Amino acid sequence: MVAEKRRIPVDNADELKSFSWTQGEKSSGETVTEPVLIERRGAVQWIIINREERRNALNANVALGIQAGLDAAEADRSVRAVVLTGAGDKAFCAGGDLQLQADGTPFTIDAADPRHYVAALFRRMDSCRLPIIARINGPALAGGFGLMCACDLVVAREDAKLGTTEVKVGIFPMMILPYLLRVVSYRRVMELCITGELISARDAEVENIVNYAVPAAELDAKLDWLLARITDKSPTGIRLGKQALSKIREMSTDAALEYAQFMLANMSRTKDAREGMTAFNEKRSPNWTAE
Repeated sequence: MVAEKRRIPVDNADELKSFSWTQGEKSSGETVTEPVLIERRGAVQWIIINREERRNALNANVALGIQAGLDAAEADRSVRAVVLTGAGDKAFCAGGDLQLQADGTPFTIDAADPRHYVAALFRRMDSCRLPIIARINGPALAGGFGLMCACDLVVAREDAKLGTTEVKVGIFPMMILPYLLRVVSYRRVMELCITGELISARDAEVENIVNYAVPAAELDAKLDWLLARITDKSPTGIRLGKQALSKIREMSTDAALEYAQFMLANMSRTKDAREGMTAFNEKRSPNWTAE
């Protein structure tokens, strides 16, 4: 399948003062490259962090680019899944792009402003109704580890290093803690956070932190195998089901049961549900319309 590269417009111009989707030239003549690439490969939208020279570090422009890619994917009913990965093979994402500030701090953040780009990105990933699969092509460290944990499924090269390194520079992985605690046991999270030590994706697979860890040469074949098992299923069922999962996860049991009954009644009236039952009774493959 030949990848189709697409340029995704972003609406909030105020947030994109230094953001560029198109290649251009700085006044000094230095080439400006897109921080995020969007590629369509069949029924799958790929979102690629394109900062290989910075080990695909996360900054505001990258976060906005990922969000724009998710917006475009959800707006297209023919998209069945999203793959999030990093360019090259040096890193999936090495975390936040720390730059020493004039006052000696590694970054600036306004505690009174809830719209920080990391929080906005994670909220957008939470609300995405398409399955997001992390393709871990290299180290996923600090914020990159959190980005991986915020994805729904993970396929990794077995030698990729994973972990939280913030304590080594005097801080703590605050913004990613909610996502670490979703997929990693409390004691393991504590150990990773206070030692700053890394684990391999191979070990993470044993601990169910990643779904599959394979040799680097087999990474894309394993990813394709997983995607094939997803993209032939009901897109409406998956979208509504993922929406329900994100809500139910935060509810009490009684509230969750009430919400689940409501969602199931709604799902039964969709075209995909009717097609699925008809195809089952007629002993044929369903023709999904994502409606």
